[in-house]
Amino acid sequence: MAHAYTPGLKVMPCTMFRKKRLLPIPGTVLAKEGQQVEALDLVAKTELPGKVFSVNIANRLAVAPEEVKGFMLKGDGDPVKKGEIIAENKPFFKWFKTTVESPVEGTIETVSDVTGQVLLREPPKVLPIKAYVKGTVVEVTPDFGVTLEAEGTFIQGIFGIGGETNGEIVIAVGSPDEDLGPESIKDNYRGKIVVGGRHASLSTIKRAVELGVHAIVVGGIHDRDLRQLLGYDIGVAVTGTEQIGLTVIVTEGFGSIPMAEYTFKLLSSRNGERASVSGATQIRAGVMRPEIIIPGFPKNVTECKKDQGRGWIEPGDPIRIIREPHFGVIGTVKSLPSELTVIGSESHARVLEVQLGGGEVIVVPRANIEVLEK
Repeated sequence: MAHAYTPGLKVMPCTMFRKKRLLPIPGTVLAKEGQQVEALDLVAKTELPGKVFSVNIANRLAVAPEEVKGFMLKGDGDPVKKGEIIAENKPFFKWFKTTVESPVEGTIETVSDVTGQVLLREPPKVLPIKAYVKGTVVEVTPDFGVTLEAEGTFIQGIFGIGGETNGEIVIAVGSPDEDLGPESIKDNYRGKIVVGGRHASLSTIKRAVELGVHAIVVGGIHDRDLRQLLGYDIGVAVTGTEQIGLTVIVTEGFGSIPMAEYTFKLLSSRNGERASVSGATQIRAGVMRPEIIIPGFPKNVTECKKDQGRGWIEPGDPIRIIREPHFGVIGTVKSLPSELTVIGSESHARVLEVQLGGGEVIVVPRANIEVLEK
């Protein structure tokens, strides 16, 4: 049977997947192989060195660099508090006395008799790594972290901003083509993952931030709203580190695009359950998608299949069109003609026939679609 290779967007009721949870630098692994962990459990942690501050003692006390150690009240390795005196001179007349205070709380790193400067380092910052998803530790990477295995609903979006978060799913609209307006964000949605339909405006997102919503999942947003929200344009880059107060996941694209009915129904079937979401998106080589993970089986599913990443499409597969004039439209592959076809740009390309929900069949370049893995 004919098939073609194409990028995939996963919308899977239940699948088995693995997640690596690794530290950027060596640290301590807190979980053991075979251990069951919850999404908020710590699995590893490390300490990031604090910032270094320089104080020119020789200049402040008007002494030679080699004389600085004789005026120090603190030595290498000594802890200091912010505002604490670390050096002073001892003049014959006390009103000529000069003192030097520590600009930060931390530790004396070094006292140099060459430059006459003292280096102070702030306390280290603890970097914890949470499990992120409920699952089982199947592999431990010494000093760095673990690999988790879990079963659950797995949904990828087109674009997202904001980091990893966790919360209970709440369906805030009645249908996938209904806008998520500010009035749809209720006072009791604090800490929730709010699922909308077609579009979320800037005012909706701001209200969600004010009420402490953890994440919004919606079909589309306008790029101008995103620009106003962030204060800058997102180019070819990696998102996920934005500090805007919540995570936003777009399942379809930019503009007012109804959420795919299949995706909306799948999320609705898990209403009230806890989910893990991440808005991290990489729009370049090594594509990374925003994701929604809901542990466990949906009510109408009795077994999970392993995510094998097939990577190609065949007749009968559901796909989404990712270029105009049919951007965001979802259909089914009817056939995959092998011959080259002249397209709108007057170039020759391989195409496929897509059958839409109403029965209409259209011809689309293969490069303009992505498979929906279900």
